[in-house]
Amino acid sequence: MDFINFKAMNILNLTTAKLKRIIALKTQIERLQAKLGILAGSSSTASAPQPAPKKWKMSAAARRKISLAAKARWAKAKSNKPASPKPKRKMSAAAKAKISAAAKARWAKVHAAKAK
Repeated sequence: MDFINFKAMNILNLTTAKLKRIIALKTQIERLQAKLGILAGSSSTASAPQPAPKKWKMSAAARRKISLAAKARWAKAKSNKPASPKPKRKMSAAAKAKISAAAKARWAKVHAAKAK
């Protein structure tokens, strides 16, 4: 019997009868592989999935050390703030009055020119 590549096979083009036959053959193959493993003396089959590698864990002391270093970096960054910006300059009342008078004079000329 030819080897069936399930990944390359387009399942959408198969009939339900063919799909049922494929499933039956696959389960039969798995049962036979399990029996072969028992007869050969190994507890696992050749196609058994390998367990995932253990994840690396960091010790509590290392986490604390990293945390303290991060806090120190933030404290240093926050302490080196530049001086506050220059205070906003305020215009004196006399300067405001002078500018207002000049604007009124300009608008008076505009209105006078329109009136002519």
